[in-house]
Amino acid sequence: MSVAAASEGSRRRGIIPAARWLRNYDPTWLRGDVAAGVTLAAYLLPAALGDASLAGLPSEAGLYACLFGGLVFWLFCSSRHTSITVTSAISLLIGSSLGTLAGGDPARYGALAACAALLTAAIAFIAWLARAGSAVNFISESVMTGFKAGVALHLASTQLPKLFGVKGGHGDFWERMHIFLQHVGETNSTSLLLGCAALALLILGKKLLPNKPVALFVVIAGIAVATFIDLGAHGVKLLGEVPRGLPMPSLPAVHYADLRELLPLALACFLLGAVETAAIGRMFAEKHGYRLDPNQEFLALAGANLASGLGQGFPISGGMSQSLVNESGGARTPLSGLIASGIILVVALFFTDLLKNLPQPVLAAIVLMAVASLVKVKVLKRLWQVHRSEFLVAATALLGVLGAGLLKGVLVGAAISIVLLIRRASTPHVAFLGRIPGVRRYSDLERHDTNEPTPGVLAFRVESGVVYFNAEHVFDTVLARLDATTEPIRLAICDLSTSPQIDMAGARMFLTLHAELEKRGIDFRLVEARSTVRDMLRVEGVEEKVGRIDRFTMLADAIDAFQNESTATT
Repeated sequence: MSVAAASEGSRRRGIIPAARWLRNYDPTWLRGDVAAGVTLAAYLLPAALGDASLAGLPSEAGLYACLFGGLVFWLFCSSRHTSITVTSAISLLIGSSLGTLAGGDPARYGALAACAALLTAAIAFIAWLARAGSAVNFISESVMTGFKAGVALHLASTQLPKLFGVKGGHGDFWERMHIFLQHVGETNSTSLLLGCAALALLILGKKLLPNKPVALFVVIAGIAVATFIDLGAHGVKLLGEVPRGLPMPSLPAVHYADLRELLPLALACFLLGAVETAAIGRMFAEKHGYRLDPNQEFLALAGANLASGLGQGFPISGGMSQSLVNESGGARTPLSGLIASGIILVVALFFTDLLKNLPQPVLAAIVLMAVASLVKVKVLKRLWQVHRSEFLVAATALLGVLGAGLLKGVLVGAAISIVLLIRRASTPHVAFLGRIPGVRRYSDLERHDTNEPTPGVLAFRVESGVVYFNAEHVFDTVLARLDATTEPIRLAICDLSTSPQIDMAGARMFLTLHAELEKRGIDFRLVEARSTVRDMLRVEGVEEKVGRIDRFTMLADAIDAFQNESTATT
């Protein structure tokens, strides 16, 4: 094989992760992937049909979106457990945006929804090319802790009405729970009994048969019960009829002017999908100990939405409840997503009657079991005890999810994380140094009270880069220390060994500091600067003012030289 061919093969495996992990696929994983795929398909079908109605589309549009998108997503995603699907958030966004533009024409409405999926795919592809996945790194661990707890409660609020057989509602967590509590007195005892029985089987299965496809058997048992007992006559909601057949993939019939109208909607769909898909993937990657490539998820979203748009679907993304069902069903690789799509394909073509007797309380029990593991009470308790600011971030993300949905919950938490990050970066710790007894090394006087301060010397170290947004803080901190010192200071010396970078504002701050110290009759030195830092200090003329800055003179050397000069003078 030539070098060029090898390079091309490496690039292709990078773009299509499935080409890599399929080579190393362990046959023992197949049982878990098949079981998870079957269970996931059983859950995707009702979710697809229900969310299509939220989008104002025929129920089959949701089915086509999950089917065509799922046939592509598994090839490109880096997450082993994320399931691509229609989501309530995107469905509601579509439903609230296309009515006026479609003008009451159902065919045009469907074409616009499919075109929105294609535009979402284009935006996701551009984001992948721009390697915008690194933005996901701003979602901190604390945000994820709060996000997962909020997601668990949010999803529970969507499933409790199904479990109790009462009226459910839309909106945020509080609206759903308000409606649920208003109608809890109307609980259908048969629905509740069936759902609790399924939940009990799932709990027992988790304890007695770990890593076995218990959820699949519960689904089959639920269908069997509904087949032999007329649960509908007892008020239990079943999945109902599923449309049969598939469309031919094609471009939607829209005009160029429609693209401009749809672009803001597609951008919103991409933001919803990107944040939720990346958050889901990161959650599972941390839980199962593998690495997630957020940028790769953008390419997977692009491929899935392209397939959905060509298949007369609408924009899709990773779904939290579906992904949890996939993981709890025993999925080991993205192959479970392909298996689920294959089952949906077969069902759509030949067996649409197979799932009409699937009880909704059974599906609710599966989701409730899956989300229970998301609430980490011990982690939240530890954050409260040890890291109050991080607990605030987690609590805000949690409340954001409950009050505004998954996307806004993550974005609010991420925004707080960024604010805290900027706050920390703008107020770095300035350590004032003393000699460690018995050695020629210096460390923080505040942390080590046995350190020996050097008479007449104020030695300090900025434990970060010195840049435009923190330079003033460093300047003020040093002067405040000087003002608080009772003994006369003759030398101020800054150890730059912990400052990996300095910009123009940072260098000019040292010039200002030098001028201020000169007025007070205090010498100023800079030592142990890295090469790039020395370059900036020289360009800005700092070295001309404070003396030579090189890589040989250490802090102890400079202090010893100063003391020797002082002794010689006296």
